[in-house]
Amino acid sequence: MEAKQKSEHLLSLKVMRLTRPTLASPTVVTCEPTDLPGNTLNDDLKIDCTALPGMETLALGYFMVLPQSFGNIYLGEIFSSYLCVHNGSNQVVQDVVIKTDLQTSTQKIPLSGHSEKSKELEPDSTIDEVIYHEVKETGTHILICEVSYTPTNPIAPTQSFKKFFKFQVLKPLDVKTKFYNAESDEIYLEAEIENLTAGPICLEKVDVESSPLFSVMTLNTNEKGESIYGPINLLDSGCSRQYLYCLKPQPNVTECPKMIYNVTNIGKIDIVWRSNMGERGRLQTSQLQRLAPDHGDLRVTMKSIPSEVALEKPVNFQCHIVNMSERNMDIILSLESSNLIAWCGVSEKILGTLKPGKSTDVPLCVVPLDTGLITISGLKLIDTFLRRTYEYDDAAQIFVNLA
Repeated sequence: MEAKQKSEHLLSLKVMRLTRPTLASPTVVTCEPTDLPGNTLNDDLKIDCTALPGMETLALGYFMVLPQSFGNIYLGEIFSSYLCVHNGSNQVVQDVVIKTDLQTSTQKIPLSGHSEKSKELEPDSTIDEVIYHEVKETGTHILICEVSYTPTNPIAPTQSFKKFFKFQVLKPLDVKTKFYNAESDEIYLEAEIENLTAGPICLEKVDVESSPLFSVMTLNTNEKGESIYGPINLLDSGCSRQYLYCLKPQPNVTECPKMIYNVTNIGKIDIVWRSNMGERGRLQTSQLQRLAPDHGDLRVTMKSIPSEVALEKPVNFQCHIVNMSERNMDIILSLESSNLIAWCGVSEKILGTLKPGKSTDVPLCVVPLDTGLITISGLKLIDTFLRRTYEYDDAAQIFVNLA
């Protein structure tokens, strides 16, 4: 691309974006031999230079075409451009300096020429330069190219001119996330990635960089450790993929469970892709935020409880209690049986003082009195200081069979 200059200069500047070619595909218009055109349309496809021999009716590229325009630039791609300064005069030009800057909506980024020494340019000679920059913002970008030089015949002051090239940076991917908080302190992250580019892309990497409080386990592989989308994860334009990750608290953090419940910064998603011609792009999301679950003053979960038990057989498990408040709590555990379950042991037990952020495990035993899916209920925690009762009638569920 080349812009017009308001005045004549001894030097001229040309700027061209470096991008990969595209495949030329034929326009497929065909019909059955029994139709009115007969084989006329098919014969035309066979003599089309862009058609692939033997597969003329498929829109497959056979030749590569050089870019005819500036093309689309997507966030995360490497913007590369070729600059050429040519001396079209019959005299030597000294102190030639080429400066390039990239102006975005928020900042001006220097690309080249700000610390280089000046050069001398003979008649009919050129100075070539290639600039690279990873695009990290969307919206309007302006490439500012400035050339300064000093004529030698006749001796004149330093002259300069600028050229501006405007282009748009588009959003390549749309990333939507959902969080699911499990009772076991694990957090499940679902990420949906949609291809917004004009052509297909190949997702090379989709990873989660978690905060130091968690470790990440991907749920997007099979038992052999292979990706469920295959060795080549091709994503067509307008299509999407779902990824699932499990974030587990670090072992050294489980001692302070309240910190895990209140953390909102989960981490970032790092995505690397390539276009259909192999151009690489990289996108990293901002810090993912989740809403901290509201457990109230006390959080109660059941640990080591089996999912399937036998009728009228004792079931032993642990009741995990966490003080989520900002004060000490003197707690009494109360158990109340029903026509579905019968609690074994003391109906009221003094647990003592539980400090803020601390937890305790209480062994419990229950006997199921009916078959089917049974809900464990009748568990109450009484705060003796405020005389406040916390009831848990849906603490867990177990399946009871006759065996």
